[in-house]
Amino acid sequence: MATKETREEAKEINKVVTDTAGTGQPKITWDDSKMKTSYANVCNVLGTREEIMLLFGANQAWHGGQKEVTVILSDRIVLNPFAAKRLKLLLEQGLKEYESRYGELKL
Repeated sequence: MATKETREEAKEINKVVTDTAGTGQPKITWDDSKMKTSYANVCNVLGTREEIMLLFGANQAWHGGQKEVTVILSDRIVLNPFAAKRLKLLLEQGLKEYESRYGELKL
């Protein structure tokens, strides 16, 4: 569940994204009335020439050293390659801002 701080940070990010004044781009209105929220701690990427698919799910294994782990997939997002490239750039920017605020993420 999102905390109040997380929701406020998301609103702040949306303000930055939607502030297109003076750029010659159309004003963007974000309508979240039909949005759903899912939690994922696992993501996989598949692709063809025409599509990039993002598969999201949750790893239910709470114990290390298991021989087999089942990931329950909950959502699939299908993007064309251009939208996938824009998503890549947005994720890089978002992670850079996150790490400058909270410290480097080490994998």
